[in-house]
Amino acid sequence: MTTAPGGAPRSSGSASTAHPLRTIRDIRESLPEDQARHFDAELADTELEALPQMLSRWVRLATDGFEEFLLSQPFEGLEFGARSYDDDQAGDR
Repeated sequence: MTTAPGGAPRSSGSASTAHPLRTIRDIRESLPEDQARHFDAELADTELEALPQMLSRWVRLATDGFEEFLLSQPFEGLEFGARSYDDDQAGDR
């Protein structure tokens, strides 16, 4: 174990297996502004015993790549204004 700034003990896992988000600040800074507000609110209301699970969940959300995936090819192949069931109902009228 090593000591983090402020004197809190921290496990000394190898750097290669450690997650890149090591602190609450790292997690918060990796989130978009709107998600950071939700993170702050949840952090304020989370009991100490539940913090590891809560933080692990937010780390996964912050690093899952979903936002990058959405932004990489947004709306490709979608035709706006048309619904898939419009064609089915046209013959019923």
